[in-house]
Amino acid sequence: MFILDAHLDLSMNAMEWNRDLRNDVKTLRHLEKGMTDKPDRERATVSFPDLRRGNIGIVVATQIARFVKPDSIIPGWNSPEQAWAQTQGQLAWYKGMEEAGEMTAITNKESLLKHFTLWNDGTPNDKKPIGYILSLEGADSIVDISYLEKAYDYGLRAIGPAHYGPGRYANGTDATGKMNQNGFDLLKEMERLNIILDATHLCDDAFWQAMDYYNGPIWASHNNCRSLVDHNRQYSDEMIKALISKGAVIGGALDAWMLVPNWERGVSTPKGTNCDLETVFKHMDHICQLAGNANHIGIGSDLDGAFGTEQCPYDLDNIADLQKLVLIFKNHGYTDEDLKKIFHQNWIDFLVKNWD
Repeated sequence: MFILDAHLDLSMNAMEWNRDLRNDVKTLRHLEKGMTDKPDRERATVSFPDLRRGNIGIVVATQIARFVKPDSIIPGWNSPEQAWAQTQGQLAWYKGMEEAGEMTAITNKESLLKHFTLWNDGTPNDKKPIGYILSLEGADSIVDISYLEKAYDYGLRAIGPAHYGPGRYANGTDATGKMNQNGFDLLKEMERLNIILDATHLCDDAFWQAMDYYNGPIWASHNNCRSLVDHNRQYSDEMIKALISKGAVIGGALDAWMLVPNWERGVSTPKGTNCDLETVFKHMDHICQLAGNANHIGIGSDLDGAFGTEQCPYDLDNIADLQKLVLIFKNHGYTDEDLKKIFHQNWIDFLVKNWD
C-alpha cells in the first residue's frame, strides 16, 4: 500500500540530531552507540531507505524553531530572527537533499499528481526521490507577517500556528488563552496565500477561534483522541466533529504518550503499557466512528519527533512497519477502498481539492 505520511520532522533529525538520513535505520543506530545527549539515541526509526522500503513516497516535512523568553523551561530561540535563521538552515538541508536526488518538492496539484504517478508505476522504489510538502510547526519564526509570503515563495504550504506553550501568534499544548491580533493577521494572510492551517497543537481557546475565523483549507497532521487519552494535546470529540465539518483530514500519531493513558516519560515502556499498533488503530477508528466513514483520517506518524523505539508502539521497529497497520484495519473490517483512503487518498484528495 502506498503511504502518505503527513508529519515528519526530517530536518530536525538531520540538523539537531546530526543524522544523515541517507543511511538506513540500522546504520543510524550503530553510529549512535554510546551517545546519551538525546533520549532516543540508538533508537532511530526514520531514514530515506526505510521510507522507500515502506512504500512511503510522500511526506509532509517540517521546519520548526520555537521562540522562547530567556527564562523559559521550554527549549527554543531567544528572538524571532534567530528562529527564522534556524528554519532557513533546515530549508537549506531540504534543498541539499533535492540536489542529491533524495527528495523532491511538492508545491501544487501538478507536482503532486506527477509524483504520485511515479511512485505507482510498478518499478522499484529504491532510487525514487521522496516527495515532500513543506510545513511549519509553530509560527514563532515568522518574524512579521511580511515573511509569510517569502516562505510561501520558497515552498511553504502548511502552518501550525502554535507548538508547545505560549506562542507569538497562538498558544499551544499545555497553554491556554485566545489568539491576539497577531494571530488573526497570520490567519488572514495564510488564507490569502491559500496556506493550509494545521490545527495540531492549538490550545482549546485558539482552536475554536481558528475554526470560526479561518476559511481556507484545514487539516490536523498528527493528533489523537482525548476520549481515549485525556490530555489537552489531544482532540475532544467536539473538536474532531468540528474538523470533520470543515472537511479536514486528521493524521494518527504514533507517540506512545498520546496513545495510552498515564504514560510517564523515562519510566513507562511500550511493552509495559501494552502500546502497540492496535492502539493506534483504536484512535483512528474512533474518528471514523464519529465521522460515520473513513474519509477523515490518515497517517501523520511524527515518528522522528524527538522520540524513537523507546516511545512508540512496541511492534514497530522502524517507519517501514507502518505497512502493518494496513492488515490491522483490514482485520477490523475496513474495505480495500477504505484502506486506500486511509493510507494516502484522503490526503491526496484534500490537496487536489484545495490546490491549483
